[in-house]
Amino acid sequence: MIKMNHNFERFELKPFLIEGLIAQNISLPTEIQERLIPAIKNGSDVIGQSQTGTGKTYAFLLPILDQINEDENETQAVITAPTRELASQLYYELNKLTSHAEKTIESQLVVGGTDRLRMMEKLKNKPHVIVGTPGRVADMIDKQALNVREVNVLVVDEADQMLDMGFIEEVDRAASRMGDDLQMLVFSATIPEKLKPFLRKYMKNPKHVEVQPKDVSPKKIKHWLIPDRDRDRKEIIVDVSKKLNPYLAVIFTNKKETADEVYEELLNQGLNVDIMHGGISPRQRKKVMKKLQDAEIQFLVATDLVARGIDVEGISHIINFEIPTELEYYIHRVGRTARAGWDGIAVTIYGRNEQQSISKLEKQGIRFQYRELKKGEWVDIDKRSRPQMAESPSQGTKKAPKTGTKAKAKPKSVKPGYKKKARYKKAQEEKRQRRIESKRRK
Repeated sequence: MIKMNHNFERFELKPFLIEGLIAQNISLPTEIQERLIPAIKNGSDVIGQSQTGTGKTYAFLLPILDQINEDENETQAVITAPTRELASQLYYELNKLTSHAEKTIESQLVVGGTDRLRMMEKLKNKPHVIVGTPGRVADMIDKQALNVREVNVLVVDEADQMLDMGFIEEVDRAASRMGDDLQMLVFSATIPEKLKPFLRKYMKNPKHVEVQPKDVSPKKIKHWLIPDRDRDRKEIIVDVSKKLNPYLAVIFTNKKETADEVYEELLNQGLNVDIMHGGISPRQRKKVMKKLQDAEIQFLVATDLVARGIDVEGISHIINFEIPTELEYYIHRVGRTARAGWDGIAVTIYGRNEQQSISKLEKQGIRFQYRELKKGEWVDIDKRSRPQMAESPSQGTKKAPKTGTKAKAKPKSVKPGYKKKARYKKAQEEKRQRRIESKRRK
């Protein structure tokens, strides 16, 4: 039974979609949903620029499903995402809504790491909606297992990440096989210059909506900074993990190799830990995602593959083994916790050479609390006790103390024959220039 005065009703969505929202206790549209659902329903191309956690998934799922003709046995919508995990997450959200439909809306997940022949067989039924990764979608089109001539709408989710991972060409390949009246919906945290030629190629006067979150990170996240004091960070991560004893924590590293080392260390300490990064096989990644959704893991060590778009319930803590190289990923990482009204804690281990990054994050509005584990207890650190920033070469070098003797000049490192080669090269270049001038005069 549909409750009256539901805020999504003003979009005139089909009743089953309202039922699906009520079942999830969703009653108020987010800003991006308010601004894009009417435009998408009207058939406009749109660019939705927003960070994770702004409700962009339902901003496109609701109007797409509203327009699906269940009686038409054709694929009508294709939704692409850069990773198998994100595509699976979108597919899961889609099914939460379609499970309330009176008539069956057929959908199919099309990602790598699954049996290709079995997938081709399933696609013969022409699902109404395809959710998948660009590579596998393009592969199915090339093999004529997927007919996209009747597709009305194409979604490119996390477009900037698609660009970074080199998948835009495959999206282009798939889009070029679709009809001339294709409606394209692009969602991205940023719109890099290199993405714009692709957008211009397919989009007709798109409605560009940029939504900035009111807070850089959710208010209910506490941000802790823990100095490494030049200790081995693997020892610190073990102590921190045991002391926090989280419901579920994601431990982020910048590189796959570091993730492997941290995973091994926690495993050796007897902690309930698993790992996910680009080097893990598709089958194993699928198993890990299942464990996460079933709350069978306490610690997940991961690279930034997980930071964009993956929404797993119950993440109580984020632990940064190191500050991300690209600072925007700090926001993506910590955005995995404090969702759906829950509190969350983001713990970051840092060294003296990372103070500059911390300052930049503080300027963005992140309020850090400096803490340390002493004798098994959390202690707040005052400014005097915090590690000082290491001096970088660009800041100049310290003057040597006066000792009463003349300082020795630092010997210059010059390769044997370097000056002779340089003179010869210069002479040859001058000779070449004279020849050019002589030809011009003739």
